[in-house]
Amino acid sequence: DWEKAHHLADRVGGPNCDWVHAYLHRVEGDNWNADYWYRRAGKQRPNISLKEEWENITHSLLND
Repeated sequence: DWEKAHHLADRVGGPNCDWVHAYLHRVEGDNWNADYWYRRAGKQRPNISLKEEWENITHSLLND
């Protein structure tokens, strides 16, 4: 449920949620919008696969 995921990431807020929000836009192919959320997260859109990025996100969030 993309709409629910977007609203949840947006509602909670903060750099980690912004990173997830950016990733979700990247999954949708909406790189322009993803780049906005990456900037808010203090990151740049990575040049890696979506699978690799998701692994990076989950590893980072679970080990914080």
